[in-house]
Amino acid sequence: MERRGLIIVHTGSGKGKTTAAIGLAVRACGAGLRVLILQFIKGGRRSSELTALDALGIEVRQLGLGFITDENFSAQKKSARAAIEAARAEILSGAWDLIVLDEINYAVKFGLLDTAEILSLLKNRPPQLHLVFTGRDAPPELIDAADLVTEMKLIKHPLRQGVSAQVGIEF
Repeated sequence: MERRGLIIVHTGSGKGKTTAAIGLAVRACGAGLRVLILQFIKGGRRSSELTALDALGIEVRQLGLGFITDENFSAQKKSARAAIEAARAEILSGAWDLIVLDEINYAVKFGLLDTAEILSLLKNRPPQLHLVFTGRDAPPELIDAADLVTEMKLIKHPLRQGVSAQVGIEF
């Protein structure tokens, strides 16, 4: 059976977009695929899943600066520019079977990148490369271009009841 690279989008207001992409990365690694995770917003803080991914030999690069604020917006925009160029280089390298572009949709939502820039990643990718895009508010054009789109819907969250983020669940 010939493998065809898929465009996969995990979006929506609910928790679990990155978690689903990491689960997919683990599955791909178990199948012998070469996996890279590029995180567009996360940075400066080491979450628990990175420890597990390190143990599995899945490379994760935190290319962001963490939460976006008015004070760091300019630096975030510069960081996003560098991240999209890193993503482009890795996509064209042929070194990977699956690349997760974690929180790239947020980079578009907050004006760090534009939709055309992320769509350009699809144009010259190797035909067998799987790309996974995560983050709320995926652009409609990306959804149209995707082979698989999953929307996580928030129904209930412990933060709304005043329960703080839990180690191993939220980070």
